[in-house]
Amino acid sequence: MSEQDAGLVYKVVLNHEEQYSLWPADRDNAPGWRNADKQGSKEECLEYIKQVWTDMRPLSLRKQMEG
Repeated sequence: MSEQDAGLVYKVVLNHEEQYSLWPADRDNAPGWRNADKQGSKEECLEYIKQVWTDMRPLSLRKQMEG
């Protein structure tokens, strides 16, 4: 963790394709991204993403492959 990240609180966000990312908790989400109900240190958020984002394919591709 860099000194710049020390003490910062992040939130996990995801987009309409169910792709995850980190965003500073004190900032409004970028257009098209919504909260994933996880907040904490950078390491905590990255660990959460690692646990929940088990299929990296975009949602549209997953649906296309299922149908």
